[in-house]
Amino acid sequence: MKGIDDAKKIIVAIDGYSSSGKSTMARELAKRVGYVYVDSGAMYRAVTLYAIRHDMVTPEKKVKTEELIAALPDIHISFQAAGADGIQHTLLNGEDVEKFIRDMEVSNMVSPVAVIPEVRQRLTALQQEFGIHKGIIMDGRDIGTTVFPDAELKVFVCASPEERARRRYKELLEKGEDVEYDEVYKNVVERDRIDTTREVSPLRKASDAIELDNGDMTPSEQMDWLLEKFQEQVG
Repeated sequence: MKGIDDAKKIIVAIDGYSSSGKSTMARELAKRVGYVYVDSGAMYRAVTLYAIRHDMVTPEKKVKTEELIAALPDIHISFQAAGADGIQHTLLNGEDVEKFIRDMEVSNMVSPVAVIPEVRQRLTALQQEFGIHKGIIMDGRDIGTTVFPDAELKVFVCASPEERARRRYKELLEKGEDVEYDEVYKNVVERDRIDTTREVSPLRKASDAIELDNGDMTPSEQMDWLLEKFQEQVG
């Protein structure tokens, strides 16, 4: 499907709960149709990693908000094209931090960082720049509601907290992380609570988004479903 006419290029916004598989879906769709993929969640994780590394998180797991806001001009995030591993890597001030932003320390702090209005404003503006020429697929929490409210295709992905925790737990074990399922489950539930109740751009389904409950679907079935919706939009 690569080589779609520029005039028919669209913006695809994929929102949903943590560990719902939206990033995997978005990344694979971008590969198949020749679009640019942007992982907005990785951007928030990179800011979180910066805060942790620069002692902007207290021992009580509280974010030093004013310090982080003051440091935002010094935080530069970009993406490196997928290499041999097939994954697009996230760069923080030029450093490949893809591995570090996926661990549990960052996962436990990313939602508190993401609720900070100034952080959201900074990253939203950067995300919107990526979509100026369309032909982009972006996943996150507020892509279809805030970042690209006029996106031609909006998808909202969900699954039960138990299923999402199981997926995340399996992923972390495969990466060699020493974690317990209960810890992962509590993290998923807490992130849901923070994401859906934050004051700025809370996680919610856009009124014109198509909902996908993928709790009982295989990756192949999900991709077939997404490709069908994409084809309907581009003709």
